[in-house]
Amino acid sequence: MKAVRFFGHKDVRVVNDIERPVPKGDEVLLKIGGAGVCHSDLHIIDEGTVVGTVFTLGHENAGWIEEVGENVEGYKKGDAVLVYGPWGCGHCKPCQQSKENYCDHQSEQAYGGGLGLDGGMADYMLVPSSRLLVPIFDLDPVIAAPLTDAALTPYSAIKRSLPKLMADEYVVVIGVGGLGHVALQILREISGAEIIACDVTEDKLAFAKQLGAAYVINSKDADATEQIQKITGIKKAKVVLDFVGATSTIDLGTKVVSLDGDLTIVGLGGGHYQYSMNGLPFGVSMTNPYWGSRTELMEVVGLARQKKIHIEIEKHKLDDANEVYERMRQGKIKGRAVLIP
Repeated sequence: MKAVRFFGHKDVRVVNDIERPVPKGDEVLLKIGGAGVCHSDLHIIDEGTVVGTVFTLGHENAGWIEEVGENVEGYKKGDAVLVYGPWGCGHCKPCQQSKENYCDHQSEQAYGGGLGLDGGMADYMLVPSSRLLVPIFDLDPVIAAPLTDAALTPYSAIKRSLPKLMADEYVVVIGVGGLGHVALQILREISGAEIIACDVTEDKLAFAKQLGAAYVINSKDADATEQIQKITGIKKAKVVLDFVGATSTIDLGTKVVSLDGDLTIVGLGGGHYQYSMNGLPFGVSMTNPYWGSRTELMEVVGLARQKKIHIEIEKHKLDDANEVYERMRQGKIKGRAVLIP
């Protein structure tokens, strides 16, 4: 079968000689409908965050069950499903709470398909346990694949702060990319706070307006902080969601977040923050959440089935993987790219 394989630093190849896996036990073989292309892949490819192993890329995956192992119950051939991305041990306390993204044994094991183990940029994908599947019912797997990260990650980050996202508050979203553009829709649907969106290009700011942002600010502007504070007034923004994570965006967040607010850094931009007692307003919680729980992915599927969120996607063939990654490096992907076998 065909697959997009990672062979080492900046070495990604499309190969055609991978043997199709055969599931056993609780394993499930998935016929891939679509595999999302995530900026996290570039950290693997360009920065070597996963070393010493060769594997198939792709951690945003959806498709149809092709074959199941002898111990699988509740699923049959043809069922449309998502693959929950973070694979924990399955038995520690966080895993039992559906939070495999915070598995106690994360540091001891390869952490999911496409993240050290074989992922879904292939004709077929072997999922090690049926517990990692989430039914999508009538959703198209091509459209649904990015829900597993591009929607789940912002959804989980927003849920952390939901009690603070009241109608008399402001929330700042920094970065209207693959995750940020979904965050705007989620905020629009489940919170009452007024949304201020920040990005560095006018087309993404216009896109943010379409998705429900009440205000848009170009974060390259020298007075971006002052523009935001003029909107929020003295109270500032109760929640800041940073989907970039660069030093400059973290710095912006620290200046516009309110007393007792939440500064949530989701993006993997490699930024730094030098803590000082007077650097943040008192009571601020600075967090770096990772992905979301499997039950939260079920909730995301519910939002998508109700047509309350929609991921802007570009469709590409597996053979185009390296071209898509290069366009991502150049910031030319609008929304999410999906590879289709």
